[in-house]
Amino acid sequence: MEYSVKDLETWNAKIEKLVHEFGLKCYDQEFQLISYNDMIALEAYTAMPARYPHWSFGKSYEKTKTLYKYNLTGLPYEMVINTDPCIAYLMKDNTLLLQILTIAHVYGHNDFFANNRLFVEGTDASTTTEMFKLHGDRVRSYINDPSIGYAEVERILDAAHALKLQTSRVVGEKRVSEQKLRQRLIDDYENKVEGTDFFGKRNDVPVPNIDKIPIEPEEDLLYFIIKYGKLAEWEKTLLEIVRQETNYFLPQIETKIMNEGWASYWHYTILNALDLPSGLHLEFLKRHNDVIAPALGGVNPYYVGFKIFEYLDKTYGRDKIFEVRTMDRDSAFLRRYLTEDLCRELNLFEYKKTGNDYVIKEVSDEEGWKEIRNNLSSSCGLGSVPIIRVVDMSKKDYTLTLEHVYDGRELSLAYGEPTLKYVQELWGRKVVLLTVIDDKKVRLVCDDKKIVKEIIQS
Repeated sequence: MEYSVKDLETWNAKIEKLVHEFGLKCYDQEFQLISYNDMIALEAYTAMPARYPHWSFGKSYEKTKTLYKYNLTGLPYEMVINTDPCIAYLMKDNTLLLQILTIAHVYGHNDFFANNRLFVEGTDASTTTEMFKLHGDRVRSYINDPSIGYAEVERILDAAHALKLQTSRVVGEKRVSEQKLRQRLIDDYENKVEGTDFFGKRNDVPVPNIDKIPIEPEEDLLYFIIKYGKLAEWEKTLLEIVRQETNYFLPQIETKIMNEGWASYWHYTILNALDLPSGLHLEFLKRHNDVIAPALGGVNPYYVGFKIFEYLDKTYGRDKIFEVRTMDRDSAFLRRYLTEDLCRELNLFEYKKTGNDYVIKEVSDEEGWKEIRNNLSSSCGLGSVPIIRVVDMSKKDYTLTLEHVYDGRELSLAYGEPTLKYVQELWGRKVVLLTVIDDKKVRLVCDDKKIVKEIIQS
């Protein structure tokens, strides 16, 4: 069906009216029509057209373009950015119904960006566009600087990209100054020493080492390297650029299932309320089912999120889903609301390799579905990224000691060792990583980009 921009404006007005009636609270919304080539480019640059240059973005562009050319992958119906006003891109080649559906879907994302606490506390939507543009300009200035050049910029960005998710899991975290942190530790120690136990004896409290660096384990590796490393100012600036942009994307990483589920729930609800002509309604049902179709061998976040919000609305009412939208992230969302019945309806299962065989665990009993739910909850978002934190910096030779927080999941050395080399590249001195492999405590020592594995306890 042929349509004009005026037609889209008319449907957008109808959708926006329903958005307000249903109680969604959005930023002002802007739409842009783009070609499929533009969509591929935006996807490669994570919807940020002014982003700094790096080979990984070009690689992503060429890969997606090739797969799309040979019909091995599709493209997003839309792309929406967490900005104020909210910017969304629609593909010109979409059918009229698909444009209507994606416009409604975008308003769901818009409402989620504007109200979910991770976005509210962790990002400033009003400055997003300017931030990415300034970062792009700064990186290009270093590339064009004869004393620095592209190769050196690429070297630092490669290392920063490898480490960017080794950061604090507390979105929007406000840091306490080292002076205040030291004083807090002293106060805590003195209060504990002055107290007595049940039998009237003084508690045995260890004296805090307030001269240690870091005072407490530090999960934000780039922050620590910027603060204590021996890098040039332009190198620290590049690390800070990557760090700031990672912080911007963290809420999206942590709420993928909720965000897509919320947008899918609202495009479905809004289009059902639009009283679509029969021809468009049939296409709507097909397109919606395509969006929330179960993924073979994986988890479709649109499907899982949609089904949970649908369940919450039917069970607890509309106020509940708005409360959940505001307060939760994926890990809590799944752990609290992915019920046994939903696990069965979603046909969830997991498999593990035991020797040469794969063992499948299904939702067969109470413990089975809980284990599947808990594993899915603990592995979504940053839960799939191992926690590596700084625990010590030697004041004598600046050896940096890192600790892998072992939770039963081993660190993959195929990824861990190259990443450790990137830490050493930025730190410039010996780096030690403590972890557990085959139930043995292991020390990985990286110096001059060479790694030695030492077993320190059987």
